[in-house]
Formats: sequence, C-alpha cells, structure tokens
Amino acid sequence: MNELHQCFKAFDEVISKYSIEKIKTIGDAYLCASGIPVKNPNHALQVVSAAQEMLEAIRHRNNIPGGIRFEFRVGIHTGPIVAGVVGIKKFSYDIWGDTVNTASRMEQNSEAGKINVSETTYNLIKEQFSCVYRGAIAAKNKGMLKMYFVD
Repeated sequence: MNELHQCFKAFDEVISKYSIEKIKTIGDAYLCASGIPVKNPNHALQVVSAAQEMLEAIRHRNNIPGGIRFEFRVGIHTGPIVAGVVGIKKFSYDIWGDTVNTASRMEQNSEAGKINVSETTYNLIKEQFSCVYRGAIAAKNKGMLKMYFVD
C-alpha cells in the first residue's frame, strides 16, 4: 500500500503543476482531467506533459533498489464531459460521458510505459509532440479508433 501511495503522491504533485484535477483512484488506476472546473485552452498539451512526467517518476522510482517495480499505461482523449458532485454520504466529484469512456479505451489499448492518445487529442498536440500513428484499433464498445503513441 505504501508503494502505491508513493506513486500516487508523485502523480498528485505532477498534476498540481499543470492545474489538472484529480478525479479519483480506482484500485491501481488514477483518473484525472484538465479544463475542469475552469476551461483551459492548453488542456491537451498540459495533460500529455503531465503524463510524460508521471512516466518519468515511475521510471525513477523503479530504479530504487529493493522497491516494487511498477509499470503503467496512459490513455488520453479530448472532448466534452459532464462533471459534478454525487451522493449524500462521502461526496464524490466525478466525470461522465463518452469522452471518459473513450479515454478509458485509450488506456486499455495502450502499452506499459507508453502514452496512447486518440485522434482528437493527436490533432491538438501534433505540433508540440512527436507521435507515431498506430492505425485504427478495435476498442470495446467503440468500434475502430485511430490511435497514436506519443514519443
């Protein structure tokens, strides 16, 4: 548990630099979003930059002798979402919508240590980040989606 806490603590520090909102952790998954609750025209660039720093934090941590080695996949998609607080006990700020589902498919179809982005996100970051087109890949309940790895 402590090892996972240390990783998520590092992630929290990274997203704070980029004004990204942590939504929740789900087991060993870490869900965050940019452009909420305040719109941010640079949201896609900042999320990819944060993802790169998160990967670097894990690589650094994995080099510590005697520690548990972690690998993780990153999936990023851009689009409209619904956000709000739900429940009456243990209030939870959460996000919903097709954009969230597509981001999840980007993560599921990624590879350990890689950042997989949708075509929508790729079009917003392609001038600032080098990306490799992976082709159209079948995504659960989404059909064929064009995906790119950020170099």
